[in-house]
Amino acid sequence: MAMADNNTADVIVVGSGIAGLSAAATAAQGGARVILLERAPREDRGGNTRWTEAFMRMKSEDEVTDDFEAHFMANAGHHLDPSLVQEMAGDFESRSGIAKTLGMTDPDVISRFADKAGPTLQWLKSFGVKFDFLPSYLITTCTTRLAPIGGGLALVEALSDWVEDNDVDVRYETSARGLIHDEDGAVVGVISSGKVNKTSDLLAPSVILACGGFEGNSEMMVHYLGGQARYLRPVARGGYYNKGEGIRMALAAGAAPSGDYSRFHAEPLDPRSGEPEPIVLIFNYGVLVNAKAERFVDEAPATVDATYEAITRDIHEQPQSIAYAVFDARIEDVPNWRRAVRSDVPPFEASTLAGLAEQMGVDATSLQRTMEAYNTACPEDDGSFKPLEVDGLATAQDYVPPKSNWARRIETAPYMAFPIMCGNCFTFGGLKVDPDARVLNTDGEAIPGLYAAGETMGIYYGTYTGATSVLRGAVFGRIAGEGAALRRND
Repeated sequence: MAMADNNTADVIVVGSGIAGLSAAATAAQGGARVILLERAPREDRGGNTRWTEAFMRMKSEDEVTDDFEAHFMANAGHHLDPSLVQEMAGDFESRSGIAKTLGMTDPDVISRFADKAGPTLQWLKSFGVKFDFLPSYLITTCTTRLAPIGGGLALVEALSDWVEDNDVDVRYETSARGLIHDEDGAVVGVISSGKVNKTSDLLAPSVILACGGFEGNSEMMVHYLGGQARYLRPVARGGYYNKGEGIRMALAAGAAPSGDYSRFHAEPLDPRSGEPEPIVLIFNYGVLVNAKAERFVDEAPATVDATYEAITRDIHEQPQSIAYAVFDARIEDVPNWRRAVRSDVPPFEASTLAGLAEQMGVDATSLQRTMEAYNTACPEDDGSFKPLEVDGLATAQDYVPPKSNWARRIETAPYMAFPIMCGNCFTFGGLKVDPDARVLNTDGEAIPGLYAAGETMGIYYGTYTGATSVLRGAVFGRIAGEGAALRRND
């Protein structure tokens, strides 16, 4: 039974992906009266979480992987002032304001993330969610990944049902447009907008922004990522609802930015498909060519899970932001290769390279020339091809760009190719938070009453630490929900 419809609460949560749902449920469990706002209609609730398999970088249900914190800190920022980095080693509260708001991944935030991951999974299990090391679309991997049985949808349905049954006032098709402040600068509510643009002031001593990034906002995408962003699209339907207002309203209120505003989590998609996340993750076994039928990147510097994001960004920089993964009949030597392709559209296929080029829409002579040069650079086929491990089977040293692994000639018909575009799973730019998920202002002070979690908080720079986004939402949603619930009597 929902609580009485009114415009006051103890906590207002914006967004109903894993971050918002975790925040709302935790705050409600802490005794708070909660209003949960969601832009999408009920059937699309759940943000990006609804559409993902929700893999988590865990080695068990209680512990993150051994490389968890190291991977984050290896991608913590760019050309940082060493004196400020050294200051980051001290206690959080003792740091200067510029150190607290430095454009890098805060080690204390990541340490809290790692410490709370296991307890958060145990909490999710209390809603009936089960976890296992399930097969993924990755044929080769460099780390372990745990997932909820039923994927992100299982998380969304379990938590959504709970909040709706436990007096959380869930308002679908309702967006947050701005923050409300009191005379002291504390956040005390949000301006909401429903159908026909009707606005209402919703009041609460705590607001949790868990409304995603800005991958669904073409204006913000071009503003931060440049003109080439016109070729980008969200990986799944949930991303289209992420318009960036949570980030914008907080920045307007003096919040410090964090996360790499020039980056996003890139995934290789088949542009012909309208399916959620129609990934193509087998290019490491073939050759990537651009619209000029030219190779432009090492397709296989390591396992595909460790390299696909960087390679997909290289695809994004090509003419028209398109590439083609070309294979021959020997792709069948790769066990279960179809598992790594989630497109519902079959590949282009032909008995000759010229016929394949015609389907791809590239110049046949150029493709033939590219493939001849590549084949000449490939080593003799001596049986050392090992599709399920990094095999060191590389092209000749003087051949550019090289192919470091799984380099075999493409010369056996039939030939096939998948077009690949760069998809935007989520944007990296967001808000600076402390380990308690409190949003910091540009002086490094917590803005009273304002929290952020999930994609709305910024922690990623450079390369995404794979299988951590859904986990981030759950962990910091819980942290924000706990903190907000405690403030209700302040």
